[in-house]
Amino acid sequence: MIEGLESVPLLVAADLPAGWQMPDASPIDPERDSPAIDAALRYEQWVDPAPGLDRRLNSSHNNTDSGRWFLIQHTESSTRVLLRLQRQYLLDEEPKGEVRITGIVYLPEWAGDPVASPMLRNLPTSRIEAAINRRQFAVTGASRFEGGTMTMPSGRVLRSADVMKPLGNPKRTPDFYEVVALQHTRLVDDGEPNPTARMAELSRVPLSTAQGWVARARRKGLLPPGRRGRAG
Repeated sequence: MIEGLESVPLLVAADLPAGWQMPDASPIDPERDSPAIDAALRYEQWVDPAPGLDRRLNSSHNNTDSGRWFLIQHTESSTRVLLRLQRQYLLDEEPKGEVRITGIVYLPEWAGDPVASPMLRNLPTSRIEAAINRRQFAVTGASRFEGGTMTMPSGRVLRSADVMKPLGNPKRTPDFYEVVALQHTRLVDDGEPNPTARMAELSRVPLSTAQGWVARARRKGLLPPGRRGRAG
């Protein structure tokens, strides 16, 4: 586990896209109420890990004890949604605690009203997860450029415009893996379907070299873990 990661809040208001908010006076306290909600839904009874396997490291069934429920609200319709957030661990990787949405409960504005089908289709789960994990695995704790610049761990000032330049030599470039993470994140934000391949093109290196850079950035906690079945 990355040092200090467990103390980072699972969800903050800034993680939500436009049109969604965390109610100021939420009736749900994630730490206090989540175990009772899990129990009421019999959530934990569906966990069936393989015999002798630590379920915290089972890629199919993660430990339900770490799940937390948060209440968010759609500002236009007043529909409330309970999101269950949980760190995920993979069997063959050092746990790095990527946060995923593992449960959803819809609550219309008025009790008894139907849930509108567009609301079911349009809940921005991927955007919420991406925002959470970008914050959890931020390059410097605050991966935002202010005034077009960012001060890197070495003390050098990086311009936003320089993020997409060739990355150079890892042994000679200060903050090399921090810049790898920033470039990868920029490409993901721009909708690049295979950001690592694009990074290889920008730096004129073999794809395997860029893949090694990104993997090292992930191991250093600068990027969220990669997901199986996804390019880049």
